[in-house]
Amino acid sequence: METKKKVVLAFSGGLDTSFCVKYLSADLGYEVHTAIANTGGFSPEELSKIEERALALGAASHAALDVTKEYYDKSIRYMIAGNVLRNGTYPISVSSERIFQAIAIIEYAKKIGADAVAHGSTGAGNDQVRFDLTFQILAPEIEIITPTRDMTLTREYEIDYLKKHGFEADFKKLEYSINKGLWGTSIGGKETLRSEQTLPEEAYPSQVTATEPEKLTIRFAKGEPVAVNGVEISDRVEAIRTIEAIGAKFGIGRDMHIGDTIIGIKGRVGFEAAAPILIIAAHKMLEKHTLTKWQLYWKDQIGTWYGMFLHEAQYLDPVMRDMEKFLESTQEHVDGTVELELRPYSFTLVGVDSPYDLMKTDFGEYGEVNKAWSADDVKGFTTIMGNPMKIYYNVTQRAESKND
Repeated sequence: METKKKVVLAFSGGLDTSFCVKYLSADLGYEVHTAIANTGGFSPEELSKIEERALALGAASHAALDVTKEYYDKSIRYMIAGNVLRNGTYPISVSSERIFQAIAIIEYAKKIGADAVAHGSTGAGNDQVRFDLTFQILAPEIEIITPTRDMTLTREYEIDYLKKHGFEADFKKLEYSINKGLWGTSIGGKETLRSEQTLPEEAYPSQVTATEPEKLTIRFAKGEPVAVNGVEISDRVEAIRTIEAIGAKFGIGRDMHIGDTIIGIKGRVGFEAAAPILIIAAHKMLEKHTLTKWQLYWKDQIGTWYGMFLHEAQYLDPVMRDMEKFLESTQEHVDGTVELELRPYSFTLVGVDSPYDLMKTDFGEYGEVNKAWSADDVKGFTTIMGNPMKIYYNVTQRAESKND
């Protein structure tokens, strides 16, 4: 008897990947092994239901791969260090997770000796590139199968196909598509398809419940959040979740991201990301106090490139490791506590307490008193500093006078 080929399917439990389980086994004759890579967006109950669905659809096995810590260690901490906000707005929430999900899926496929790997991405988004490129680089010998993209399927076709194969479930199309992760939640809906509209209040998973201002303190050690409101939290993932729970009840971190997709078209997505927005704002303020002018300048450049490359599926390029080394080096003295005041839909950065605060100097106090230089020193400095501009205007005026 001929042995069936093995395929590992990146399985979310939604309609597209549910169709893929049946299609890969019934029509293509594969032994289907489903796997979900959890980067912090699924509860134990949700993971259990996803496994039940996979097995009910006929999967030979199902695996839940928890890569949340790896995602923090190899991505989030560098996004914090780089103050990464794509187009100054979006903390690259779900899009950064996809790379680590793809890595986990392809490594699992290699582990069980799969002949192929599959995903349910459509042909209209970024995720297809993130999955395909990661699979191609890490396992070029493994075939990639993408039924949803290749067959240009409709929801009606997929639902009808599953019914014909004896599987019925509630695949009710939700009004809003929600992808929740450790570093934020993306929200897509009819409003995100229109340039002139925004998401209504009810579209956001977290509703505003806090009405009175509240103080929040975040302590950083070498650029990483290690304490919240004075309570030490050794697990960085838990620190993020703690800050998210505090900020989400104020509706903080909501916005609309408009940007260029990998495939060349403009795209819009709503998001809520209380923890990323609060952490990055606090971290950036702390850096203003503890880093030099040129460290801040070059960090802005590297952070922008790092975020862009991460968004556009370039995580495995070795230049990313080079940028990570630079970002990590800059965090040596990013230690201290930042105080914020939270209000519904907004927050204020109050102040910073750090032993490396470069404002706390014996050289002088800005606008008040100078201690390390004299008035004559400043006069001489200004004279020399002005020479390039003085030369320019002198030469220009002399030349123009001759032309007159």
